[in-house]
Formats: sequence, C-alpha cells, structure tokens
Amino acid sequence: MSAKWKYALTVIAGCLTLLIVAGVASLKIAPPDLIRVGANYTAKIVCTNVFMVGRQADEVLEVDVQAPGHPMLRLMQVDVDTDKKIVRANILGLFGRGLAVYRPGTGCAAVPDGDVARAKKVEFIADKIPAPSDSVDWPAGAKAVTDEQIQQIIQNDQLAGPGMRGIAVIHDGKLIAQRYGKGFNERTPLIGWSMSKTVNAVLVGMQIGQKRLALNEAGFWIAAQPTQHADARVKIKLADLLAMSSGLQFNEDYGDVSDVTRMLFLTSDMSAFVHDKPLEHPPGSFWNYSTGTSVLLARLWQDQLGEQSLRYPHDHLFASLGMSSAFMEADESGTLVGGSYVYATAQDWARFGQLLMQNGRWNDRQLVPESYVAMMHTAAQASGGKYGQGQLWLEGPDGDTPRGVNPDTEFHFPSDTYWLQGHDGQTIAIIPSQKLVVVRLGLTPRKYLYKPQYMLAAIIKKLS
Repeated sequence: MSAKWKYALTVIAGCLTLLIVAGVASLKIAPPDLIRVGANYTAKIVCTNVFMVGRQADEVLEVDVQAPGHPMLRLMQVDVDTDKKIVRANILGLFGRGLAVYRPGTGCAAVPDGDVARAKKVEFIADKIPAPSDSVDWPAGAKAVTDEQIQQIIQNDQLAGPGMRGIAVIHDGKLIAQRYGKGFNERTPLIGWSMSKTVNAVLVGMQIGQKRLALNEAGFWIAAQPTQHADARVKIKLADLLAMSSGLQFNEDYGDVSDVTRMLFLTSDMSAFVHDKPLEHPPGSFWNYSTGTSVLLARLWQDQLGEQSLRYPHDHLFASLGMSSAFMEADESGTLVGGSYVYATAQDWARFGQLLMQNGRWNDRQLVPESYVAMMHTAAQASGGKYGQGQLWLEGPDGDTPRGVNPDTEFHFPSDTYWLQGHDGQTIAIIPSQKLVVVRLGLTPRKYLYKPQYMLAAIIKKLS
C-alpha cells in the first residue's frame, strides 16, 4: 500500500473516531428525550420501590423495569445512594441522566432538571397509621373470613393472570379471599397507576363536601391579556375535568415521547405543563382520557388547602379508612401526582373500593358526599357511556359494551358494575347490588391480553 493511501486511511480512521467520540459526548451531555424518559422512569420506579416499599434495587430493575420488554430499558443501569436517598439511571451507565429523589411523606419524584434541593423541600412528617391487627376481622383488622370456594377460584393461575401480585375479594363487608404473588404479601404496597385517578377524584369530592370547591365552578384560566377576549379555557368547569371532557389537548400515548410521558418524566412542574395546554374542543363536548387532567385536578384541590395539602390524603382519607400502607407521591414542585402515583396493599385498595361501595360512608362518618359518589359512576355524556363523571370506568378493561355486558365471557355483569383501572393490569371491580369488591393488582403488560372479567364472572356465579 502506498504512503498516500496509508495517509488517507489514517485520516478517515481519525475522522470516524472523532465522530464516535462526538456522538458519545452528545448523548451524554444532551441525550434524546426518549432516552431521558426511559432513564427518569427507571430511576423513579426503583426509587419508590427501594425507599418506600422496601424491595431490592436489582430485583426492581430486572423485574419491574427490564422484564416487560422495552429494548431500551433492558440497557438501563442504576446507582442507588442510600445515604442521600437518590437514584440515578443511565443506559450502560453513560447516557440518560435519570434522577429520582426520596422525600419523607411524599415519596419519590423524578427530578428532570437536576434540582435535588428543590425536590427535597416537598415533604412532611406523618403520624403513623396503626397497621391492622391479624386477629381483628377486616376492615378494622386484617383477618379474613375465608370462603374456600372463592379462594379456589383466585388460586386458578389463568383467572388470576400472569404477573399477579395481589388479589383481595370483599363480599358483604368481609374479606373472603386473598392471594399474593411470589415475593409479595398482604403488607406490600403496590402501585395503582391510573386507579390513583379515582383516589384523586374522591379527594376533590371531599373538598366539595367542605364547600371549598363546586362542580359548576369555572374560571381556572384567565385571559392572557385582560383587554382582549377571555381565554376560552375559562369556561372549563370542575365537572368537565372530572369527566375527562375538558377539551384540553393531551396525548395519552405511552409508546413514545408524548404528553403523558413528557409530563411524568421530563417535567418538573406537571400541573403547569397541563395548564398551558391549548383547547381543542368546546368544554364538555369531547371525551379524552388524560392523566394530565387528573394532575391538574390535584393542583386545584391542593390550592384550596395551601401548605397542608401534601398531608391531606394521609391525614383525612387514608387514616380515616385505616389504609396504613397507602401513600400518594408528589412531583418535584409539590403537586401530588393524582393520575398515577398512589400505592397501597391489596387490602388497603379494597378498603378504598369499599368506601365507594358504601357511597362514601365509613363507620359513622360520611367522608364523601353520597350524591358525589353517585355522580362519579354516572355516565359522562361525551364518553358514549364507557366512563363515569368522576374518574371511574363503566366498562371493564378493553371494553364491555353496553354497560355490564362482556361478550368475551358471554356473561352479563349487573348493570351497576363499575371499575377502577390502571396500567399493567391494576383493577378494582365494584358491584353494589352484589355487595362485592374485587381487587386485582400485578405487573401484567397488555401484550398478555389478560382480562379480569373472567375471574369476576366466576366469583359472581359462585356467590349467586
């Protein structure tokens, strides 16, 4: 080979090396949003499960983050600082800059802007809710009155579904069956994902009961310039937000960098992100499922309470129900993430379901106005009958239409059946006419095509 060619190859190799180095540096300094979403998601999930739930970081990374199958997440690595209560996540330990921080009372938050000091200020010290006694019947305690036939149904792996982590069946106010997946038990708090929306809606209802908010209240947006026509969003009512019919633009696609993933993992102030969204449809006219709407609702009721708002769910809802395991996490700025981040044990989720089944009454107290709970599971007109006016589903996962009819099981559920539903297989079915609450929690990605309706149908038939 001539000296000329050797020189040319040397130059080319040098240029390629520089390009590679520059590309690596660019990824490290300013990684693409998709990588940042994955890194902050990883850090957040590991942080909560390590510092709030008590699981091992390696197990959470492998089972909760990597196992569901997204190829990018399989490259994630985490660094857990147990002294500072901080978790960092990166692809191959290099790219992504994922960061999450733990705070007492408010759990873990993704910190996309890196301002750990700001995030650390969002905390409170809670009085511990006494754990339920194993010797006292549920709901005051944790003791079950087991129905062996129902227990046999939920022991069926096909009915319980892949990735099942907790099941609790409540009938006539009694815990009649429960089951837990390997590595989980009746003391393990589990994420509700979008079932958190219903908890948040109940917190709104509690503010309505205290006359701090009203369903017909509007005016949450003001004109950018008072001399011009008012912002059209000023007509959005609280009732529109609760019914997912605000008309605000919001993309709920989890497969890419969308509004919902950007809000949850790239935004320091989630409510401000949603508040800035434009209006796409007249308020009340169009149904659009939106986690952003629920976050905005949390900000609205928090604004009524001021500094005490962070501790309100713990002190006034969870403590009242004896939900000793439950917690609701806040974002970096202090907005409670009412669309996604409520954790509780299967038994505590069942206590919440029982509250709804009892029309907002617990023991001798009306915690939530009865008329408000009835409104919650009354169909939102713009939803075509599939969704309630208060962040509840009137159809089961992946559709049971019309209400109460499930064509897959050829079983007609009672017409008063309604559901809480969350990502990856979280459900609570509530049937007041049957005095029945069925909780099913797990890590069950949609690709498994699992439907809890089969289990629910078997339970109803056995109890009939």
